[in-house]
Amino acid sequence: MTMHSSADVRVEEMLDDLRRLVEVESPSRDLEALRASAGVVAEMIERRLGGRAVLVESRVGPHVHWSGGGDPRVLVLGHHDTVFPLGTLARRPFRLDQGRVTGPGVFDMLGGLVQAVHGLAALDDRTGVEILVTADEEVGSGASRALIEERARACGAVLVFEGAGEGGALKTGRKGCGTFELSVRGRAAHAGLEPEAGVNALVEAAHQVLDLAALSRPEAGTTVTPTMASAGTTDNVVPAEATVTVDVRVETEGEKERIESAFANLRPHLDEVEIVVRGAVGRPPMPRSASERLFRLARRLLPGVEGVAVGGGSDGNFTAALGVPTLDGLGAVGGGAHADHEYVVVDAMVPRARLVTGLVEAIREEFGPAGAPRAADR
Repeated sequence: MTMHSSADVRVEEMLDDLRRLVEVESPSRDLEALRASAGVVAEMIERRLGGRAVLVESRVGPHVHWSGGGDPRVLVLGHHDTVFPLGTLARRPFRLDQGRVTGPGVFDMLGGLVQAVHGLAALDDRTGVEILVTADEEVGSGASRALIEERARACGAVLVFEGAGEGGALKTGRKGCGTFELSVRGRAAHAGLEPEAGVNALVEAAHQVLDLAALSRPEAGTTVTPTMASAGTTDNVVPAEATVTVDVRVETEGEKERIESAFANLRPHLDEVEIVVRGAVGRPPMPRSASERLFRLARRLLPGVEGVAVGGGSDGNFTAALGVPTLDGLGAVGGGAHADHEYVVVDAMVPRARLVTGLVEAIREEFGPAGAPRAADR
């Protein structure tokens, strides 16, 4: 399989665009910052690809949608929100040093957005290609999920530009993930004068933490991890309230159902305690089967590239759960997602952009409408 294009991919231009994106900070839920960020993303897309990038308003900030026209065939999926608060850039500015780019959001996932756009710019023909860059991936995609699913169904193949796995691996499977919050209500009392008159919400929460941790099944890929807890008001009062936050990761739909049922059926250990559970496994698992066809194409274009299943979730979980072929981890090669040492390897940027070019050409050649295989592939 060969790649044909009339345009070259230039790393200097990619770095210029990456700097522009990084220097417009875009923390999730900050509507003003996200509006500015969406504007910069839209400008980059229009400048490199032509046409019009539309801002799709939502309660959490604008998503960016662009279409190359024609019948939809490929959805390029990403997000422009980041996890870093405003002011991070002043402490950790965009910097190029010894072959690495650093700065807030470079790996997750602004570098991937730049690679995607520049890879598409190298195509002679961009018809059938859509780009969707959402504003709320880092906080669960509650305001973008329906749009993501709509465009994935319409296009029939999805390329996700989250950061690559270790060594540049593509992400061929992801665990489903969710967050649960357990609220415990007991009764306050003086801890010295009459502790027996109280109902200790902290003691109840401790029992529940042990019960919840026991739901893990590492052999099945399921982890249930209590991550935060709070209780009490002062040191001499039986705590009347406690909360526990729990991170859940699952590999299969069956385990998702088991965990959600277990949370729904939690019962108190102490008398006169009330328990309220909120949450769900919001991102369904992304099975390896969802990526098989696209991963085969990628390996033809980039021989030796590995595929890995990872514990983190992305918007690719939603599209894979629909049965739409989905390949993830096509973004920047680097590391340190959500950390101060986040970085992108510069030498990998051009090859990854060219992979985008080749994948889009291959999908249009080998997939029928809405991702249906050609007769020879059935």
